[in-house]
Amino acid sequence: MTLPYGLLLDVDGPLASPVTRTVRPEIAQALARLASSGTPVIFNTGRSDAFVTDVVLPGMLAAGLPESAHVHAVCEKGATWFTLRGGREAQLQVDESMALPDELRSALRAVVGDFADTMFYDETKRAMVSVEQNTHVRNELYQAAQRGFDERAQRILDELGFGDRVRVDPTIISTDIEDARLGKALGADRALALLEADGVDPRGFTWRTVGDSRTDYAMADRLHELGFDVAHVDVRPSDGIPEGKPYEVLTYEGLVHDDAGLAFLTEIQPQGA
Repeated sequence: MTLPYGLLLDVDGPLASPVTRTVRPEIAQALARLASSGTPVIFNTGRSDAFVTDVVLPGMLAAGLPESAHVHAVCEKGATWFTLRGGREAQLQVDESMALPDELRSALRAVVGDFADTMFYDETKRAMVSVEQNTHVRNELYQAAQRGFDERAQRILDELGFGDRVRVDPTIISTDIEDARLGKALGADRALALLEADGVDPRGFTWRTVGDSRTDYAMADRLHELGFDVAHVDVRPSDGIPEGKPYEVLTYEGLVHDDAGLAFLTEIQPQGA
């Protein structure tokens, strides 16, 4: 017997375009149909809760979600999380032990000012510090500036004594400065706990984790380690597919980012949808 799917989804890349930072209506509608059919839809993202609320959820809510849908968001790589219930968000939870101190935030915010032509400070983050590419800037120009910012950020961490417990984690459109305990594996643990709090056994599903970078494989690594039936969907395999994974890795030839994400979501749509 084939079990229904459970989804653990990175947001940037698979769902939200890294160019426009928006979610196309077809993706939102596909997610809503899956959630309405009983598929747990859990976002496991470095994005803030505000980004999920303002960018990801509106299209899903417009498509319609029943009270019984299991939709959860784990944000900032496990530092914050919330549940969507009946079209309304449950109270946001924040792990304050993961939050960077104000002294460090202020020092990093000041550095961003020197790179304001290519990047901006994300004021919506509650635990980590994130600096993101300005949408009007070409990615190659941003990445050239990003290297300089990342080096200065690391120097600040070392000078203030945070070098051993806070890391600099660059992506293709941003840099996160975060507590070293954060990550997609912690996000997966939070996701399973949220589903169990719904009274749902996560082992009743065949899991698909979806991401656009090598770090996203940590979601499938964690689920496999816990004994779940899982495969990983890589929507940007050019970042490098790790060798020797003990689970299937799925890609979509000729498609990347949200084009590949939409192809995957279309492929697993419930019958009759």
